[in-house]
Amino acid sequence: MRIGVDVGGTKIEAAAMSSKGEILLRRRTATPADNYAAAIEAVATLIESLETDIGHRCSLGFGIPGALSPASKLVKNAPNSPFNGHPLDRDLEDRLDRSIRMTNDANCFALSEAKDGAAAGAATVFGVILGTGCGGGIVFDGKVHVGANAIGGEWGHNPLPWMNDSERPGRPCGCGLTGCIETFLSGTGFAAHFLSETGRTLDPREIAARAKNGDDICSAALARYENRLARSLASVINLIDPDVIVLGGGMSNIDRLYDNVPRLWSEWIFSDRTNTKIVPPKYGDSSGVRGAAWLWPADEKK
Repeated sequence: MRIGVDVGGTKIEAAAMSSKGEILLRRRTATPADNYAAAIEAVATLIESLETDIGHRCSLGFGIPGALSPASKLVKNAPNSPFNGHPLDRDLEDRLDRSIRMTNDANCFALSEAKDGAAAGAATVFGVILGTGCGGGIVFDGKVHVGANAIGGEWGHNPLPWMNDSERPGRPCGCGLTGCIETFLSGTGFAAHFLSETGRTLDPREIAARAKNGDDICSAALARYENRLARSLASVINLIDPDVIVLGGGMSNIDRLYDNVPRLWSEWIFSDRTNTKIVPPKYGDSSGVRGAAWLWPADEKK
């Protein structure tokens, strides 16, 4: 039995998963804002309540915003959570009295979909989060690629590739740079660009619905988004050549992306043919806890 924990800035979700990937129990609680000690206790209490119902201790995997810095051993790149700048893995190990596994939440998404989800059986998988932010994770042969700096898959903080004049220099990004992929392709970025391009305030779901019902302005905005997504994914394909790209986050619910983006991306892919598939997730929001649980291989001691 495994327990996976999705530790977010606003909520903490934990789930007990069988060796076959079945979610047996699931619990969630709010993340105490700006209170690291209380957040640690909230995580531990959630896990202990699950293990009480299960009747024994389980392996523990965690997906977190940001990453554990190999240099400082502290959580980095998670400015909107109480965990940033703290030794979260060590403090949880001390509180729970066992070894744990921990990685970025986008890595957990990619691992879940690669293990037994939409990309099951694929050798190289790129998992994309197109939500409030724009994250990514890479899985090679069933294992997460963390990287030397613990930023494997962080495509959202590269510049939008092959920018045209109307896109330069780009909007400011939370990372301190301008023109990052995240500022164009996250749900918030898409809505912000729609406002600046059309003068209309709509969220991505409304834009997609109106485009489907024949709104030419919304359809044109989605076409621009698809072109930007195609360019951004083409740069990933040129670099790691994945077998499957799985989209996650709110923008992944827009059906037309899966038909239109592959029709566009060959213009920027350095190949005579593109075999990479782009697919929606099988587990969606459940991939965070599932991927965290899968961080422990079945044959490894806890």
